[in-house]
Amino acid sequence: MAQTLRSGAANAPQYVDKFNLMHYSGAEGKAVPVESPEDWEIRRSHILANMQLVMGDPPPDTRRCALDVQVLEEVQTETYLRRKITYMAEEGDRVPAYLFIPTSVHGRVPGIVCLHQTTAVGKAEPAGIGGLPNLHYAGELAEHGYVTIAPDYPGYGDYQFDAYANGYVSATMKGIYNHSRAIDVLASLPEVDGERIGCIGHSLGGHNTLFLAAFDERVGVAVTSCGFSSFRKYKDGDIAGWSHKGYMPRIADLYGARAETMPFEFSEVLGAIAPRAVFVNAPTGDTNFPLEGVLECLAAAQPVYALYGAHGRLEAAHPECGHDFPPEVREQAYAFIDSVLKG
Repeated sequence: MAQTLRSGAANAPQYVDKFNLMHYSGAEGKAVPVESPEDWEIRRSHILANMQLVMGDPPPDTRRCALDVQVLEEVQTETYLRRKITYMAEEGDRVPAYLFIPTSVHGRVPGIVCLHQTTAVGKAEPAGIGGLPNLHYAGELAEHGYVTIAPDYPGYGDYQFDAYANGYVSATMKGIYNHSRAIDVLASLPEVDGERIGCIGHSLGGHNTLFLAAFDERVGVAVTSCGFSSFRKYKDGDIAGWSHKGYMPRIADLYGARAETMPFEFSEVLGAIAPRAVFVNAPTGDTNFPLEGVLECLAAAQPVYALYGAHGRLEAAHPECGHDFPPEVREQAYAFIDSVLKG
């Protein structure tokens, strides 16, 4: 079986300058210019490997058991059927989620994984059952004709799974694995075209969207809302907030919770997704993820997209608001998704 989640290169070098993506470390540490997609694949394999130093390695596909989707509840509306389900991520681990199937489905349509922010209600927020109205994107995208799935992240909603007691070194990698399995659920449905898959998320869901897209190449378009800034611009480089058990404890345990010691940056995560499409919502007033740090990551990743001739595949909006996903930007993001998955 082919590995669904891609792993990085063994014994990959680390890079001091994580904002100059157009070179890779070759023989004896010599900097080699990135001049082709083949060159970039070398650097990309180093990026993934350095992400794995912090997150842990992706589980092998041998852990992918039968999905065994169980339907707990169904609600029919004029525009979609909403199912509350669980699916098996791996043996002994059943993930709760909401699944939306538009009533207007004709043939096979794209599917989108919808990831929630840090909120006690978890998946219920993107599902439109609770939380903030501006984050009800799973239901909204179903109304746009997409089959959507909104799973709980470990420790939120109805999902109290101890990733560390089950061999993971971060909740982040467990989230990546579970969200990859959510793609499996979408791809298993007769209504879904498994070749047209997207992912969207806000805040916690925003960076998990990027992480999933970096490791799972089935994600053709990613929308990240208020999901990142460069580590060095986050609280002046003090990244202890990323190191608790809901994220990546190795950030503190191995790297002293300092940006300058981290093996990877968000500039590299964006580059690792190229040439697949990414839409970034980065408000001017987001005090959690400063715009300055977002802009430097975008600028660093653009040359990688240019290398592939993927102009317009890395797009950003900067509304004048705080840590939010306002309606006009959501519509812009949905149009961007349409251009990739329906264009």
